Amino acid sequence: MTTYNSPSYDETFVAADEPRPACRSFVDRLQAIPRDELRARQHAAEVSLRNLGITFNVYGHEDGTEKVWPFDLVPRILEQSEWTRVEAGLRQRIQALNLFVDDVYNERRILADGTLPEEMILGAPTYRKQMEGFRPARSVWCHISGVDLIRHADGTIYVLEDNLRCPSGVSYVLENREVMKRTFPQVFDGTSVAPVEEYPERLLETLLDCAPPYATHPTAVVMTPGIYNSAYFEHTFLAQQMGVELVQGSDLFVDNGFVYMHTTHGPERVDVIYRRIDDDFLDPESFREDSALGVAGLIDAYRRGNVTLANAPGTGIADDKAIYSYVPQIIRYYLKEDPILENVPTFICADDKQREHVIANVQDLVVKPTNESGGYGILIGPHATQEEREACVARIRENPRNYIAQPMLNLSTVPTLAGDQLAPRHVDLRPFVLCGKEIYVMPGGLTRVALKEGSMIVNSSQGGGSKDTWVLRTSNGRASSDNHAAH
Repeated sequence: MTTYNSPSYDETFVAADEPRPACRSFVDRLQAIPRDELRARQHAAEVSLRNLGITFNVYGHEDGTEKVWPFDLVPRILEQSEWTRVEAGLRQRIQALNLFVDDVYNERRILADGTLPEEMILGAPTYRKQMEGFRPARSVWCHISGVDLIRHADGTIYVLEDNLRCPSGVSYVLENREVMKRTFPQVFDGTSVAPVEEYPERLLETLLDCAPPYATHPTAVVMTPGIYNSAYFEHTFLAQQMGVELVQGSDLFVDNGFVYMHTTHGPERVDVIYRRIDDDFLDPESFREDSALGVAGLIDAYRRGNVTLANAPGTGIADDKAIYSYVPQIIRYYLKEDPILENVPTFICADDKQREHVIANVQDLVVKPTNESGGYGILIGPHATQEEREACVARIRENPRNYIAQPMLNLSTVPTLAGDQLAPRHVDLRPFVLCGKEIYVMPGGLTRVALKEGSMIVNSSQGGGSKDTWVLRTSNGRASSDNHAAH
């Protein structure tokens, strides 16, 4: 291997070819593998992904919609001691955000106290008046969350954003691990890696925990908008892994305030719907009248307490990027604790003073729309043209509420296979958090990697890929079920 040098904080190496202590044994094993074999293993992994049909869709892509999931064979390694802190921070964050959403649609104490500006909440595009005065089963709104984390040049892990509506990517975490076990089992030798395979079971448990109280033997389904959705592979995968039906709106109907699905044996009552469809399309009677994807009367059945929707409609208020900047205050307000995980410093363009700062310094900042996803609509100031910056400033002035700005962060790197060499590539991390009777944090999560040299854009829709994420277990941790040398 040629000398490995990273321009950023590298998670595997302290300096050129000097591994971090936790990564030393893995790096030794990796360096003992001939380059030709590494390339062959990478190719085998890509063939395996293609054969398994592990894909994602890119809307409007000139080469067609369906792409094989981009995967890099070299895993990302996180130490148990650091992960313990991250896990505690995620539990704290999701607990506080659940309390926040519940309060906003009911008592509104946080608004009455003046802790958050009322117009910022009630004027948000993701606020749903239909949910006012409603409390879901167990008061759980955010059943499934994906929280995006980044490590900055100072080595600190920060929360970049919260995803509480229909967060995607967990199927790729599970498949990445499976592909690693099939195509590269020897890298697990002598390493105790926290398992991720229990996630589907935990997900089903979470959904059933939050079923309506009357349901003694609840039935859950996964609701998809259909085959053209970018995450359709994941919808089918999770339904299959949980052993539940995958349905579309046309498979469901409401009768006398209860939800049923059509089956070959006649109607069957549905108690829990894991919906992978936006609020606006859930019910043409309550949201968009022109929705052909939803179920008429669904929200009425939901408000009667006769069905559980996960995540709850209205949770988008908590992953609005303008609300994100207030999450540290939200944690302090509801839990009386300081945040364990820090936010990235954020400027809210709806605030006059902060907006003028953003406009004056747009060349140094990353400007984001508050409700876009997939990396779309973002202006990276240092890499943008003067014309692009001016257009962005005009959009900010036209609709300040719709934009935030953050400093340009230098994401950490991890070794990635580039041809037959290991080269540093920038990464982020999306851990998945389940909230039912208790809060479960999947060990590790989805590491997204910018496969282009120097790029900070990790989204698959923008040319990024992914890696298996290893949380190493210490010798005094629970026995690992994921030492897969025998596979």
